[in-house]
Amino acid sequence: MKIIFSEYAKLELEDATYFYELEFEGLGQRFKEEVEKALKRISEYPKAWSMERSNVRKCLLHKFPYKLLYSIEEDHIFIIAVSHQHRKPDYWIDRGI
Repeated sequence: MKIIFSEYAKLELEDATYFYELEFEGLGQRFKEEVEKALKRISEYPKAWSMERSNVRKCLLHKFPYKLLYSIEEDHIFIIAVSHQHRKPDYWIDRGI
């Protein structure tokens, strides 16, 4: 299934990648690879992850403290947020989803 990122989610992915790359060279790339693996799992099994709120599901990354928040639409999966698991847990709710 096709995956579409919100503009906010794109920025969050870029920011987290940049942060990890500053922490340790190559870590940002490993973070992006982990996100790509999660996206592949989501596209293959979109209903496999638990509900975060209403019709929004969460997929936890395995090696980083982040989760992908997404909704299943008729013809695509919409990534709402690339969210740190321990910071401001509900910040994304008022994004008009």
